[in-house]
Amino acid sequence: MAAATSIVSPSRSAQLRARLKHPVIDSDGHTVEFQPALRDYIRRIAGPDLAARYRTDGSNWYRMNWEQRRAERPLRPPWWALPTKNTLDRATATFPKLLHERLDQTGIDFAVLYPTAGLGAPHIREDELRRATCRAFNTFHAEIFREYSDRLTPAAIIPMNTPREAIDEMEYAVKTLGLKVIFMAGHVRRPIAAVADTVPHPTRFAYWLDLFALDSEYDYDPVWAKCIELGVAPSFHSPGMGWGSRTSISNYMFNHIGHFAAAGEALCKAMFFGGVTRRFPQLRCAFLECGVGWAASLYADMIGHWQKRNGKAMANYDPANLDRKLFLDLARRYGGDLVADKLAGNGEGWGIGGAEEDPEALDDWSRCGIEKAEDIRDLFVPNFYFGCEADDPINAIAFDGNKLPFGSRLNAIFSSDIGHWDVPDMTEVTEEAYELVEDGVIGENDFRDFVFANPARLWTSMNPNFFQGTVVEDAVRQLLNNR
Repeated sequence: MAAATSIVSPSRSAQLRARLKHPVIDSDGHTVEFQPALRDYIRRIAGPDLAARYRTDGSNWYRMNWEQRRAERPLRPPWWALPTKNTLDRATATFPKLLHERLDQTGIDFAVLYPTAGLGAPHIREDELRRATCRAFNTFHAEIFREYSDRLTPAAIIPMNTPREAIDEMEYAVKTLGLKVIFMAGHVRRPIAAVADTVPHPTRFAYWLDLFALDSEYDYDPVWAKCIELGVAPSFHSPGMGWGSRTSISNYMFNHIGHFAAAGEALCKAMFFGGVTRRFPQLRCAFLECGVGWAASLYADMIGHWQKRNGKAMANYDPANLDRKLFLDLARRYGGDLVADKLAGNGEGWGIGGAEEDPEALDDWSRCGIEKAEDIRDLFVPNFYFGCEADDPINAIAFDGNKLPFGSRLNAIFSSDIGHWDVPDMTEVTEEAYELVEDGVIGENDFRDFVFANPARLWTSMNPNFFQGTVVEDAVRQLLNNR
């Protein structure tokens, strides 16, 4: 009886939604897969032999003692990552019918849903198992959410080890399964060729990150072109745990904080410097569960760096432009004991020269064709969207044009993360996001952009019919007609 009451009793988020004059679109909720049913799909699609090799726990950490952990340095993996004390919420994340029924209690009108166990599927190392597992997840989610499409839509998982496998799964997901959101692997760990033949499992210990757009193993332009053809905005939700300093063997929080931001920044930066947004100006991308603070820093940093190290400005640092005669004269006049008898020759060994560089490789901005600082704004701000959780106070920077170059506002999108430990009570998530308004940090119009206008523009940017047949169809149409 208590559970039934909690399903229908009003919440603060529901009360807030009743006061708003616009819908709330969640761009990153999570479904928690019901494993027995999911495994049936994996067995059916992958076959019993491949299915037997599928594991939801990809870490060896639990199979090691502390001596082994110190020797092999496996990172402390996520643990107790799902709300359980709130049993109703735990079930809600698993059963589409229950989520659909309770969505009003969260204050959300429409939600884009990402997997949980499926977040690791596009990073499975074994090629055949990776592709079959992604296909199984996509079929599973397409079928169990189909009858709830007026308010819920799941994201298809797209592996990216090669452009061919990405395109194959995109076409199947969109054309056969009818899915309209794609979640792509944000990177691929590839072995370093120099050590691959001598080190067992080389990508565990020595690898490089293929970010698809800069120094990649393959040309991924056909993938971006296919996104445009199919009308799907690529979204990325890959982890950065295990990179750089996020490799603690004992502390999950140490590894977790900032890891989605690290992964988002790496890919976003590669796509920009690789010229993807220059070649595909209509492409819109979403980096999820990573916040917007790193994006503000990246945007401002790129402008500052370009102003000092654009192609023309590199003349300031060309060793050939150093007046060695003047430098030698100044050294003799002001160097004193520091230079003493060390001025023989014409500057060799003085540390004022530099390696000879290829003149064609001096402009790091050449692939994106930057001629003025405003070009960075025009190739960054419209193309990238950033998933921000409700409890992140840094969300406000996206809406503060006084703090970003050229008065820019970044495309922050509401990402509830319902289903995961970040949200112990689903019914509080929208109200929690609204606290920035109550605290006077952002305004009502900013909040509207955050939870409605920005998500609506993202998902319709490449598919104008994205919200057709949904409960927010009319509101989105009115928004787009008035812009």
